[in-house]
Amino acid sequence: MRNPRFFLRAAIPLLVAIGSGCRPSATGNGQRFSTLRQIDEQSVAHLGLAWSRELATTRGLEATPAVDDGLIFTTGSWSVVYAMDARTGEIRWTYNPKVAHERAYFICCDVVNRGVALHGGKVFVGTLDGRLVALDEHTGKVLWDTDTVDSSKPYSITSAPCIAGNRVVIGNGGAEYGVRGSVSAFDADTGKLLWRFYTVPGDPANGFESQALAAAAKTWSGEWWKTGGGGTPWEGIIYDATLDLLYFGTGNPTAWYRDLRGAGDNLYTDSILAVRASTGELVWHFQPTPGDNWDYDATEPLVAARVKIGGRDRDALLQANKNGFFYVLDRATGEFLSGGPFVGGITWASGLDPKSGRPIEPPTAGSRFEASLDSPSSDGAHNWQPMAFSPATGLAYFAAKEGTVTLHAPDPHWKYDSSRDNEGDDESYDGPLMAKFGTVAHPHGELVAWNPAASQLAWRASYPVVEGGGTLATAGNLVFQGRADGILAAYRATDGKELWRFDAGTGIMAPPVTYTLDGDQYIAVMAGWGGPSGLFNGPLAGAVKPGYGRILTFRLGGSAVLHAPAYGHPSPPPDPGIAVDTAPRTIAEGRHLYGVWCARCHGWNAIAGPLPDLRYSGRETLLRLDDIVLHGTQSQWGMPSFENKLTAGEVRDIRAFLVFRARESSTTGARSQ
Repeated sequence: MRNPRFFLRAAIPLLVAIGSGCRPSATGNGQRFSTLRQIDEQSVAHLGLAWSRELATTRGLEATPAVDDGLIFTTGSWSVVYAMDARTGEIRWTYNPKVAHERAYFICCDVVNRGVALHGGKVFVGTLDGRLVALDEHTGKVLWDTDTVDSSKPYSITSAPCIAGNRVVIGNGGAEYGVRGSVSAFDADTGKLLWRFYTVPGDPANGFESQALAAAAKTWSGEWWKTGGGGTPWEGIIYDATLDLLYFGTGNPTAWYRDLRGAGDNLYTDSILAVRASTGELVWHFQPTPGDNWDYDATEPLVAARVKIGGRDRDALLQANKNGFFYVLDRATGEFLSGGPFVGGITWASGLDPKSGRPIEPPTAGSRFEASLDSPSSDGAHNWQPMAFSPATGLAYFAAKEGTVTLHAPDPHWKYDSSRDNEGDDESYDGPLMAKFGTVAHPHGELVAWNPAASQLAWRASYPVVEGGGTLATAGNLVFQGRADGILAAYRATDGKELWRFDAGTGIMAPPVTYTLDGDQYIAVMAGWGGPSGLFNGPLAGAVKPGYGRILTFRLGGSAVLHAPAYGHPSPPPDPGIAVDTAPRTIAEGRHLYGVWCARCHGWNAIAGPLPDLRYSGRETLLRLDDIVLHGTQSQWGMPSFENKLTAGEVRDIRAFLVFRARESSTTGARSQ
């Protein structure tokens, strides 16, 4: 995940910036807190746009910009790197790693990238196809390019790299597609692999790479290695130079459900790990969700902070976990110090054991091949969006989702399939799941301020959408956060009062950063709506705002005007004018197939977010649907072939459903129904 990097300069033009990468915890690693105070709770009312730069994409933008020597370095969709003038936004150079767009099929959560790391005059970026690339900071020239994974398998990288000494450290994603998670360290000068730590044990017949993995194997059942195991560390890594420790979280096992994997805690999935930076040796682990049954990854951003626990100052590690609980751990040992729920309505656990931190599960937890409606949802009460911590207030600030649910239904006939995702869901529940959306209470999003010393909520600020972005805290007693409706807001850090807002023209997921240049403090943020929630575009998300992505920067007295290009369709879809089978049974089957194979990218009920709205496909496109879906004629644009997943008859049913939806929307005069 994006982890803050502080660049300290002795004098103007560039003084301080918060960006991606990682630095020793002595500087506040992971805290996303800036000592800058020119923009404070009084002056923020005069904050205005300094400049913006369009990035020619409608896909999700999640990167934390890094600022150095008058340049902003950031990433867009498809792992493209941009170097821009921090004063004007002029693009100095770009680097396109040319990831094959058909790989989008194996990217669970949009073709996003969360930023670069800077070190020794180099810019380091991980790519969607699993490479780590070093670029010259001034020219963008490729200095080295290395595979970090077995490229024959569906791995991906969306996180920013981490710098630990002269090592570049990176994890990977792809757990649902049958891979084995790992974290790897490379020499920053040459790209040579220095060590690799696997997060789950491999095939016992081949021996285990370490005693830690031999111990982990005892917590698995069956032949887990045939599905890869999962446990991918797909988000950020932070580094404590004093302890020589790297900290990171791992994702879910494969498949999601205990019934499909067998008994056991499944170490080191859904865990927070400390690994020796010099050797890759495991030092300690803590598992928030043992034997995960809900996709509660532990990959959410980690923060290293000094926290008073029981009257004693502790060097702590903080995490707001996907599972709805906030954890405080000892940074050196992994000892559980405290924890508590930061959202209400948690159903999967009644609390945490006060000594071990292990969840207390009700007897009904773990499905037993029965469908269950669980909260938080698989998307989590908090996810990858970076959390900020202010030493001035002692509070952690992060986006939370209250009241989200998921219908979990393991498929008793599930078999591992390397050609598709392996969540293990019973897809016959697709229809009931859609119906459930109309019966559950509407979830809502909020900015949460959590007191880790007291293990309790300090304040919360609700907003009219479910999804909020990453956060930035400053010494000006401010917290900055964007959200899905395109609003970037500044809140008073002590009590959550909103003091300023700006409409960025499209939803914001990424965290803001701040820097000074020529004596002025700037705030910068990437705005671009997407990710899994954006692509699925569910009916309970609120007034989200897909659109064209951009980077925006602000300063006191800024007077630039944002001219956001219009996005979407001004009118309801026209009747495409082709004959299809309109029998209710055909439409129902098309709806089901669309929900299983298409909705994840093209939107719930064919109402799209950032990607093309298929209700507007038009006659020629619909007549060519076989070529597009089965033969991959649009693969260069990220639409892969489904030749091995769907038949020509099933494509006809999907076409019939799309025509039905176009006519239905045209008749009702609705673009969003």
